[in-house]
Amino acid sequence: MAFGGGLDSDNEVMSEINMTPLVDVMLVLLIIFIITVPVLTHSVKVDLPRVSNEKQEIKPQTVTLTVKADGAVFWDDTPVDAAALELKLAEQAQKQPQPEVHIRGDKAAPYEHVLKTMAAVQQSGLLKLGFISEPAA
Repeated sequence: MAFGGGLDSDNEVMSEINMTPLVDVMLVLLIIFIITVPVLTHSVKVDLPRVSNEKQEIKPQTVTLTVKADGAVFWDDTPVDAAALELKLAEQAQKQPQPEVHIRGDKAAPYEHVLKTMAAVQQSGLLKLGFISEPAA
C-alpha cells in the first residue's frame, strides 16, 4: 500500500515515488517520437523552377482638372473647352491602365460647373475620380 496501512506500520507516510506510471508515459512518448521522426525527415527530391518575385506594377498617370470660379476648365494647367475636354477624356478612357482623374474646384465656383466636369468624366468611361482640397487652417 502507498500509505503503509499494514500491521507492522508505525503510522508513517511512505515517501517512495511510484515509478511505474512515469515509465509507462515515457515509453509511450518514446514510441510516438520513433514513429513520427522518419515521417518528418522524409522528403521527395524535386527540381523547382526559378522565378523572380518582383512586382511589375505600372503606375497610372494622374490627370488634374481644375474648375475656376468663372467655369473655365483646365487640363493640367492648360485651358480646354467642353468639346476638347470630352475628346481628351474619351482618349484617356481607352488607355490601360486608366489614369486617375483629380478634380480641383475653386471654392467660389458654382456647384453646377464642378458637376458638369464630373459628369463628363463619368460619361467618358473613366473609373477613378477624386477631389483635391486644401486642409482647413
